[in-house]
Amino acid sequence: MGKTLLTFLLCMYLTFAFCVIYTDARKRVTKIGRDAVTPGRSNFTYICDPARYAQLGLDIKSFPFCDKKLSYQVRARDLVSQMTLYEKVRQLGNRAYGAPRIGLPEYEWWSEALHGLSNVGPGTFFDDSVAHATSFPTPILTTASFNESLWNTIGKAVSTEARALYNLGHAGLTFWSPTINVARDPRWGRIIETPGEDPFVVGTYAANYVRGLQDVEGTEHYKDLNSRPLKVSACCKHFTAYDVDNWKGVQRYTFDAKVTEQDLAETFNRPFQMCVQNGLDLDCGVYYTDNVENAVKHGKVREALVDRSLQYLYVVLMRLGIFDGHSQYNSLGINDVCSNEHIELAAEAAREGIVLLKNDNGILPLATGKYPSLAVVGPHANASIAMIGNYAFDPWNKGTPCRYRTPLNGFSSYGRVSYAAGCSNVKCPDGSLIGPAVQVATASDATIIVAGIDLSIEAESRDRLDLLLPGKQTDLINQVANASKGPVVLVIMSAGGVDISFAKNNPKIHAILWSGYPGEEGGQAIADIIFGKYNPGGRLPVTWYQADYVDKLPLTSMQLRPDDSNGYPGRTYKFFDGPTVFPFGYGLSYTKFNYTLKAATNRQPIKLTKFQHCRDLPYKNGTFKPSCPAIAIDDLKCPKKFKLAVEVKNVGNRDGDEVVLVYSQPPVGIVGTHIKNLIAFQKVFVAAGTSKTIQFAINTCQGLGIVDSNGNALLPSGAHTIIVGDGVIVFPIQLTYR
Repeated sequence: MGKTLLTFLLCMYLTFAFCVIYTDARKRVTKIGRDAVTPGRSNFTYICDPARYAQLGLDIKSFPFCDKKLSYQVRARDLVSQMTLYEKVRQLGNRAYGAPRIGLPEYEWWSEALHGLSNVGPGTFFDDSVAHATSFPTPILTTASFNESLWNTIGKAVSTEARALYNLGHAGLTFWSPTINVARDPRWGRIIETPGEDPFVVGTYAANYVRGLQDVEGTEHYKDLNSRPLKVSACCKHFTAYDVDNWKGVQRYTFDAKVTEQDLAETFNRPFQMCVQNGLDLDCGVYYTDNVENAVKHGKVREALVDRSLQYLYVVLMRLGIFDGHSQYNSLGINDVCSNEHIELAAEAAREGIVLLKNDNGILPLATGKYPSLAVVGPHANASIAMIGNYAFDPWNKGTPCRYRTPLNGFSSYGRVSYAAGCSNVKCPDGSLIGPAVQVATASDATIIVAGIDLSIEAESRDRLDLLLPGKQTDLINQVANASKGPVVLVIMSAGGVDISFAKNNPKIHAILWSGYPGEEGGQAIADIIFGKYNPGGRLPVTWYQADYVDKLPLTSMQLRPDDSNGYPGRTYKFFDGPTVFPFGYGLSYTKFNYTLKAATNRQPIKLTKFQHCRDLPYKNGTFKPSCPAIAIDDLKCPKKFKLAVEVKNVGNRDGDEVVLVYSQPPVGIVGTHIKNLIAFQKVFVAAGTSKTIQFAINTCQGLGIVDSNGNALLPSGAHTIIVGDGVIVFPIQLTYR
């Protein structure tokens, strides 16, 4: 049964609250002034400083919320109880106005840290004294690394820079990141912000990045989560099933997204369940602050709900040390922003995420010195701002990344570079600049074409209409490739997939890489991979569909499964079985890996109690249906795990990283379930000529469960299939109930 998602608010607080994020609200929010609690602006660095209260002419002993001997919950409850209704609702927007009567200062909740600190959002600002921060690759590329430790490490680096800016009076400690909506359709403009199309990958990315942002070293295992200190506070966003921005006149503000219970439970809600708890306690904008007081007075909203939301919010600020201080981070300052360590981490993240899509006859890596002259052409050949994507550094506000290493910069370290853009911009409206690009390619030993799209094509409030390269880019690429006398490498910058079948099938284009939007160090990372300083190991986190895919269904059709009544195909690798340009999880290496199954669980018998009852499942005619088709997962304790051990052997002559992907398939014949489902992954480094064995232990319910048409999570009996990689290992697991 469908639900209207404009009224279905699965928003949340992660350790605090979730914000209804409408970026356009920033135009209506006045920049706040910073008061005496902001470090770097006065002698006071936290709210409950006795000297601060003395200067305000207030007796701190009259305010139990400043008593450190009390729990955060008790203190927050006292703080809220001391406010009038008017004062309470003034704290419900991203600009919390404070309550001077009780010594509570203003606070700006809205800062962004999607892939590094940003000048978007009024809570963080840059000026001549603090001009830069590290800009990491956008999440879609970082996800392509499939490296959980990398995701966590980036979160740690970002939070260190956030604490440094807080100490310098340039930031708050609450960040409205990460974005964890699933990339359902390739046309959505905000795929750049997401970790891709698989809900398990999205949730795993979110959990690792958030822990990197939030964890205070040594306090990760507090039993009472409400007292565990926070380094900064994260916010997993946005509305569940939000993935239409502005498509053919359909706007996100008014689009009525009708989603099945099955898709909600199976896909859209899963990342939020892995990352957050439910709740809606804060508004990005002024709607709550302008309207909640009257709503309470007219009986539309209970004041107790306002109190509860505020208590959640202030517990978070207390855990951050805004009330009591956090001495562990007092020493952080300008030297901890744009450090050499963070700049190198940005480069490493780009190198790990970049995906090798084509490498005819092993043309890559190019041998250093063999190609002394290089043609570097294309609309992104000298990209800088385009590499950092969105929610980074908007040009109309002060602030920039630590530095830019453009592709032109990167390739200049490997040879004598001749540059021609070939297009005036990525929209490439005409072919007037193609000639100079052809000329430099003709005169060079090797040619690198850096093409793709940017925020003028895919962005917040800007969905795509097609999956093709814009304007005359295809003509540029083909003409340059035909004229080049040496190897031709095509690099595509984009978030969503692009139909580059023409290049994939063109024998004069010898290699193709996808670089997403690779951050401030992206150009150097691209060059390092092409010249073999780094062996690529990234995998595509989204399916790259053929161009005619978008002619078969509208962006506004929310269903993931095929809709036979309308002739709509399925979405994502889980439900689409048609031809692709490149499938989800695809990626090549400069070496070769062989897999061997060393051990595996083949049977999972489960003994039922009298309180566990069989559930029916629809099966196709002519297929075997077990007598007990399934059990509701809510009725099972699910303690069992099935195991497999996979040996990964590097049989090539280069060291390399390999991403091992493990999928499950449900028993044959069940109607309406997924084609396959990613249930585990691990990235492993294997030196040339050596092998490593990876151990997986996967919860049976999580690994073999399905969701039925009513949104119920079930564990089917029968012969499940486990698939490793693209089918190099396949084995059955027989699950039985007795």
